[in-house]
Amino acid sequence: MFSRLLFSKQARLKHSSVSALFVAASLLAAMLVSSAHANDVLTYHNDLSRSGQNLNETILTTSNVNSATFGKLLTLSVDSTIDAQPLYAASVMIAGVSHNVVYTATENDSVYAFDAESGEQLWKVSVFLSGETAASITPLDCGQITPTIGVTATPVIDRTSGPNGTIYVVAMSEDASGNYYQRLHGLDMTTGEENFGGPVTIQATYPGTGLGSKNGTLTFDPEEYAERAGLVLLNGVIYIGWSSHCDNPPYTGWLMAYNETTLAQTSVLNLTPNGGRGTIWQSGAAMASDGSNIYFLDANGTFDTTLNTDGFPKYGDYGNAFIKVATTGGLAVADYFAMYNTVEQSNRDNDFGSGGVLLLPAQVNSLGVTLNLAVGAGKDTNIYIANESNMGKFSAKGNNAIYQEVEGALGSGMWAMPAYFNQNVYFGPQGGTLKQFTLSDAKLSTEAASTTTETFEYPGTIPSVSANGTTNGIVWALEHSTPNAVLHAYTATNLSTELYNTNQAANDRDHFGEATHFGVPTISDGKVFVGTTDSVVVFGLLGAK
Repeated sequence: MFSRLLFSKQARLKHSSVSALFVAASLLAAMLVSSAHANDVLTYHNDLSRSGQNLNETILTTSNVNSATFGKLLTLSVDSTIDAQPLYAASVMIAGVSHNVVYTATENDSVYAFDAESGEQLWKVSVFLSGETAASITPLDCGQITPTIGVTATPVIDRTSGPNGTIYVVAMSEDASGNYYQRLHGLDMTTGEENFGGPVTIQATYPGTGLGSKNGTLTFDPEEYAERAGLVLLNGVIYIGWSSHCDNPPYTGWLMAYNETTLAQTSVLNLTPNGGRGTIWQSGAAMASDGSNIYFLDANGTFDTTLNTDGFPKYGDYGNAFIKVATTGGLAVADYFAMYNTVEQSNRDNDFGSGGVLLLPAQVNSLGVTLNLAVGAGKDTNIYIANESNMGKFSAKGNNAIYQEVEGALGSGMWAMPAYFNQNVYFGPQGGTLKQFTLSDAKLSTEAASTTTETFEYPGTIPSVSANGTTNGIVWALEHSTPNAVLHAYTATNLSTELYNTNQAANDRDHFGEATHFGVPTISDGKVFVGTTDSVVVFGLLGAK
């Protein structure tokens, strides 16, 4: 967010006669603000690349993260399940007092702000309207999101938006007559009050003859969809990708854009307009971005194997594909990759859609050429690395025209997304070990450099990384066991070295109950935040609340 603020200031200066002194002061002030909030986690998996890494963690080290000095500090109670990743903002002024704040949202349509140090609840708001509740969806309920659907996706925060900063949330609700609503909210970071005249009810139409269409038009039905993938904030626009609820047709693949300061819809794209299915869910992972384009893995659905002269599906149907969407001038597919057997894989429900996309830092190959690469993996045990400038499209000739494919490397499917740190990529497939792969000459190793001793049952694990620059790298991972999930910490250079887990301390000191379905640990300022079925649990150095 702050790099965008600095850029806009510099751009304005080109057309201004403001004195050099004022220019220097303005830039210095902006840089100081950015530095003061360097540990903020304002979006899913820390950044638009979805790296999952916090490189400004100076408190937690490989020496002090152990059961003697590190453990559970606080349990922040909430009113329902937390499926969204907790977010963190430092030095937020609330009622004249500066707080380090952890924000969370529940499936009961509640949004909370807690003091991360004391555990004090600073505010709580319900985001359904009068006469409504969180959605029950009883006739369709399949256990995917239960017993209610409220806020599922990880919100996103812009500290420069509105008078005090804004947290953007999508919430589902139901009225007494059984009508369902999906709404976008922009809540003041300091009070929880609605900004910009919100909320806005999400509605959309798109030309097409796909499932549920009438007279050549698709209409978004709020009952059919859940907003699972985390929200994306890019260049002043909120992007929302929709998943089906319970895979109950008719549904298609919707992607929508909203202006962050007016909450007005600015663009709509349907990814299977003349077919069906093909939604965006990614096990809760937010879509990634390079600053102008959006990247994601689309779920099983219609893919047109007949291509136009540019190599794109003839009827605009991109089910089960690795997709790049341009955002300038409206949403449009700019490039894609689909497996040669995508239709077969899709029909077997062995698709991409369960995984999330990670954008790597620029990589230099053996010829000295710089490449921008995107990494993704779904249910088929393979890792796919696409060149962002030429993703490979579709070939029916029995081979995949993609930059790199590491076949069978994961051993089992991904219902998660990877993390990145210091030329390493970490994958946590379901039913397998957490695995470290290395990058060299712009290629990913074909075998894991290290693995954990522990295996991670369904849905696997979505790792996060804390480090101080390139030192003290720690990989954090949630094991979704019952009745108590386990938080693990591993040395980032060798996953066989476990530093800590929540079963190590005597007398169940660090047990914390059941972690949420696709839970992601958030690490900042010496603390680790974990969402559960009824709380946010805070871990840190003992005696250092």
